[in-house]
Amino acid sequence: MKRTFLVFLLSLSLGACRSYVIDTTPPGMPTGIRTISLDNAIQLDWNENSERDLAGYHVWVSDRYDGRYTRIGSSKYAQFVDYGARNGVTYYYGVTAYDYDGNESEMSRDVVYDTPRPEGYDVRLYDFRVFPSTSGYDFSTYFVGPYNDDFTDFFFENYSGTYYLNVWDDTDIQDMGFTMTLDDISVAPASGWSPSRSTEAIVGHTYVIWTWDDHYAKVRVKSVTGTHVLFDWAYQTAPGNPELKRSLPKGGTRSVSKRAIADRK
Repeated sequence: MKRTFLVFLLSLSLGACRSYVIDTTPPGMPTGIRTISLDNAIQLDWNENSERDLAGYHVWVSDRYDGRYTRIGSSKYAQFVDYGARNGVTYYYGVTAYDYDGNESEMSRDVVYDTPRPEGYDVRLYDFRVFPSTSGYDFSTYFVGPYNDDFTDFFFENYSGTYYLNVWDDTDIQDMGFTMTLDDISVAPASGWSPSRSTEAIVGHTYVIWTWDDHYAKVRVKSVTGTHVLFDWAYQTAPGNPELKRSLPKGGTRSVSKRAIADRK
């Protein structure tokens, strides 16, 4: 039940008293806050409040969960995009709800943080046996180049009509299955990496790659032909983000001894 005060005003002309109800009850605290990492932006979504007098939401950000939060914007709906976020920087968010009388809820208690990352679209790689100089991709430089370059993270192969995405021994890859969009996969898996360092390239599937220098990336295949694969990608510039850490190789050269293509020769 709402807390109210009765305000009595004396109307000299009518000689009567009128009462007004003042609402002092704030909306409920927003819940279910979730984020999507974008390129120099972060999208927030949450559960809609059910109060009939709800006017909107305020969004707050900090550089740490227990830090000082600053209001960065408002929304009438249960969604907000922070276009002020920058790639590779982690941001913590809180949301409050407010009504038409200016009452504001407590800040949400969900631990919500995200790190935006660069992304790209319609990149084309060619079969490494036929076009070796344009068969590999380096996420850190957004560069299409040779499959055997030291910085190449993965490369494309057509083996007798079956298409593969291959990585080297110091890199991991996993097929996450069919997705509607690249954003459907938001967190790198903790296990399940391909032991062969190779996965079949299937249209509509998204693949997570754990690079040799401890970064995570994802690739969604848009089309495959006998000569090339077309894909969208996103790459986390913050090392080790999200959770997992990798022990980097101690010197030496990159090995191909365990790659699946070695067995297919």
